[in-house]
Formats: sequence, C-alpha cells, structure tokens
Amino acid sequence: MSKTLDIKINEASRIPKYMQVVDSIMDGIAMGDLPIGSKIPSINELSENLLLSRDTIEKAYRQLKVQKTITSVKGKGYYIAKTDLISKINVFFLVNKPSSYKMRIYNSFVNGLGVNGHVNLFIYHCEESLFTHYIERNIGAYDYYVIMPHFKDENLNHTSTTNKVISVLNKIPNNRLIVLDNSQIEINGNYAALFQDFENDIYEALLEGKERLTKYDKLILVYPEKKVYPYPKRIMRGFKRFCGEQGFDFEILGEIYEDMELQSRDAYIIIEESDLVNLVRQVRKKNLTLGNDIGIISYNETPLKELLGITVISTDFNAMGETAAYMVLKNKKEKVKNVFRYIERNSV
Repeated sequence: MSKTLDIKINEASRIPKYMQVVDSIMDGIAMGDLPIGSKIPSINELSENLLLSRDTIEKAYRQLKVQKTITSVKGKGYYIAKTDLISKINVFFLVNKPSSYKMRIYNSFVNGLGVNGHVNLFIYHCEESLFTHYIERNIGAYDYYVIMPHFKDENLNHTSTTNKVISVLNKIPNNRLIVLDNSQIEINGNYAALFQDFENDIYEALLEGKERLTKYDKLILVYPEKKVYPYPKRIMRGFKRFCGEQGFDFEILGEIYEDMELQSRDAYIIIEESDLVNLVRQVRKKNLTLGNDIGIISYNETPLKELLGITVISTDFNAMGETAAYMVLKNKKEKVKNVFRYIERNSV
C-alpha cells in the first residue's frame, strides 16, 4: 500500500510545481515520515490527488530518480530508495525576517553544505512567541539549529534577547547550536556563534572612509525607528561615537522625508533601501551631484548599489552563510566576528 504524501502546492509561489513536489518528498524523508522502502503513489495517483498534470509529477519523479531518492520497480511502482539522505545533516534554520540579506545568508549556507545537508527554513518576524514556538516544536528533530535572534518590544524597538528566548535556547544542546548575527546572547555552555559587532563595525567602517568624509560639513544617519523589523540601536551608538571622537557635526533622522531641506556638503548614512531611493531621487531632482554636493553611504551591499556606484558599509552575507556551513560540517564551537567592509565608490 502506498504511503500518503502530505504535499501542499502553493499556487502563488514562483517555485515550479514539480520542485514543490520534490521538496515535499525530501522533507518527508528527512523528518522520518517516509522510511526507506516506503511505496509512494504512482504518477497517475499523485496527479489526480494534487490536481496537477501528469507531466508535472513525472518531471518531479524523474528528478528524484536522478538524485537516487526514489526507485521504480517494474509492475509494482515507486519506492523510497536506499539513499544517503538519512546520513545527511538535518538543519533547522531560523531567521528573524525574510529580507534579501537574510536570504543571501541562508542560500550561501545551503550551498556551503551542498549534498551533505538538508535545511528547513523558518521565519519568526522578530516575534518572541513565534520564535519560542518554532524551537520548542522542533527540539530533538534536527542535528543542528542555526538561529538568528533579533526581536522587537511592544514599542517596536529592537531588542537582542529576552528571558524567554534565553530559556528556550538553553534547551538546545550546545554542540548542536550556532547563533548568527547577534553577540548579545548569554547562553550556558560552549556553543558556536558568528556575529556582527554593530557598534564597532560602523565605527571602524566610517573611520576607514574618514578622509573622504572630511569634505562634508555634517553627517546625517537615517535610522528608522518604530519599524516592523527594527534595527539594533548599537548602529546608532557607533555612529555617535565616531562623530564625537572624530569631530563631525551630526544629526539623526528617522526617515528621508519628501521635499528634504537638502544642504550642499551634507553626507547621509542610510540603512533602509526605500530611504536611499527617496534621497537619490531628490538629489537628482534638485540637480545636485552625488559625491560632491551630497554624500551617501548605504548600509548593506547589493548588486544594484554596486551598479549605481553607491558607497556601502556592509557585513559579508555570503561569508556568514559559508562560515556557518563550515562550522556545521567540521563541528566547530568557535565564536567568530563576521567580516565587515567599507566599500568606497563615487557617492562620497
């Protein structure tokens, strides 16, 4: 008798439907729901059950056969093969928000594991209750837990941790835990961590760009507050420390407003991309020149900023994912500060 497959097709997803079928079967194997030797539905059966074309299911099964995940027995049907998936490393990967930066970390982590791992991604949207729910529900189900702890309080301010967060993280065996992107977590025992040092990172990056910044009269940090996904206040502290110690006049704004009072010889450090777009639009509208009249440094590197010649200060997201994968594969218990760079272009 065929095993029932719990496959849900997301019609709104851009992932091809055949790959959604493949991923669901792989997840079933990883979670132990489809043991070796299990018979799975025929192409026609699954096509009817999921209301998908026969070609779609056939393509999914063909992909699974190439991966040696399933095998077909003539006259009998399809079975979960004797596969090396069982010996793979199963990883629970929990991020605070679905930003492009977090997805770059996740994708580089998955690529770093390669064929050695199977990763399930969860997103908790900076909500403490959802964070604890996901972990408590999955304790003991995975070989490694890769966690990015960033939260918001009732006033939508960023907070690094809470007592409930510490309590639930202490339930994860230290040798199975990797904490990403947060150095403010105090967990018992020896665990792996890979983090940004938000205050010192921005301080050191601005110090590296100081020579170009001296031509500006004022530095303005655009630090968004009261956001659904808030940013660490350590960024603001590092900026203030740099300006105070290096003698720069400065101001902190919550956003780039429409019809800004733009003054020549001001330089902006911008975190959110929407603020960056708004400011560049206004600079162009008023016929000011980037890198001469107005300076811009953007937080977090993207290919588009490189294309547009925007100076950035940024952690290396790919390196964070790759290093985390290396820690898993080599069972490392180190605490490592991730690479942070000042990348100078024509906007300052």
